[in-house]
Amino acid sequence: MSSVPPGPGRPSRPRLLARPSWPQARHAAGILRGETVGGLLLLVGAAVALVWANSPWRAGYSSLVGTEFGPASLHLHLDVAHWASDGLLAIFFFVVGLELKRELVLGDLRAPGRAVLPVVAAVGGMLMPALIYTLVNGLAADGAPGGWAVPTATDIAFAVAVLAIISTHLPAGLRSFLLTLAVVDDLLAIAIIAVFFTDRVSPAPLAAALVTVALFALLVNRGVTRPWLLVPLAVVAWGLMHASGVHATVAGVLLGFAVPARPRAGEQTGMSERFEHAWRPVSAGVAVPVFALTAAGVSLADGGFGAALTDPAGLGVALGLLVGKPLGVMGSTVLLARFTRAELDPGLSWWDVLGVALLAGVGFTVSLLIGELAFGAGTERDDHVKAAVLLGSLASALVAATVLRTRNRVYRRIEEQEALDSDGNSWGNPDGGRGDGRG
Repeated sequence: MSSVPPGPGRPSRPRLLARPSWPQARHAAGILRGETVGGLLLLVGAAVALVWANSPWRAGYSSLVGTEFGPASLHLHLDVAHWASDGLLAIFFFVVGLELKRELVLGDLRAPGRAVLPVVAAVGGMLMPALIYTLVNGLAADGAPGGWAVPTATDIAFAVAVLAIISTHLPAGLRSFLLTLAVVDDLLAIAIIAVFFTDRVSPAPLAAALVTVALFALLVNRGVTRPWLLVPLAVVAWGLMHASGVHATVAGVLLGFAVPARPRAGEQTGMSERFEHAWRPVSAGVAVPVFALTAAGVSLADGGFGAALTDPAGLGVALGLLVGKPLGVMGSTVLLARFTRAELDPGLSWWDVLGVALLAGVGFTVSLLIGELAFGAGTERDDHVKAAVLLGSLASALVAATVLRTRNRVYRRIEEQEALDSDGNSWGNPDGGRGDGRG
């Protein structure tokens, strides 16, 4: 939220989804462009996995994701699927940590007035799907309440890919809100993974991992950027975190959060932004698509999506994404406006907020990861949950695209009318509409 100057006889009221500052809008636009490509690659990886797992060559897919390699003495003799979820996704979460640090120090999350909306919306967008999932599985005799966290995550790359397909003219404030909401959503998902899906903790490796992260933080805060020094430290921290029993992706977040965000003297951009530019293509172009390739290969031979929806776990996930996410995001935003007497920015409509709330139901990367942690990779219930994640995400994307495409046409007409008005003013003004003599 932000305040605007009061009108005549009217006190200032906070504004929801106000236009971001130019640096913040430019940064958000850059991230969204990068995530668009990553989202399309993610969709390709998921599609290849789904087709391959249901083709005559399905045995080859199972053999690929089940191939094991790595040093057993270091507890790293893992199959390809686990290397993707525990290893490659650590890069994804490293980028999340970098983005979170920048948002807290330089972005919308640094100001309580602007941070309150994405934080409240993200919390609501996690509580409501968890509640719907719990109700569905609590009422069913063969329910699985342990999967409550699966439908709580939003996949920003997937969501941005939907926006790219729409070719949106949506206002910058709305796109910035989606990005910040997704960052907070990722933070909450990381906390859930660390707290609720850690069965055992080995204190010695955990302490060693934290010491290694502290050493990494010391070096980067002193301006050290040499990859030959930082990358091995990061790998050691990841390996120790994996050995401790805490999910190894948590190391990625801690390492990203350790990188300073404020520019040093003589610098135009902070180290976290430079690291993000360097590693986001690796995350979006390699890590997440490869994870999708190894995780989305659901066999539809035994009932397919129908079997997934007859399983309370699958039904809870699908309803959580399609119904719970938009209810949570939209409901918390409306309640915030009501109880703080805030008003929506005049350039926006509540239909815009609904479209973004529906888009928040596109859960993929983190939802698939949590599903594996909750039910065990390769189990029948995990397959049902994966199918439900795919179905719920696709349905959310289609409904959101319908709403946002309608809004997109509205904003395109507004832009075209403004362009016509500007041309008309230019013809009527000998100074080209400037009125300052510069033409």
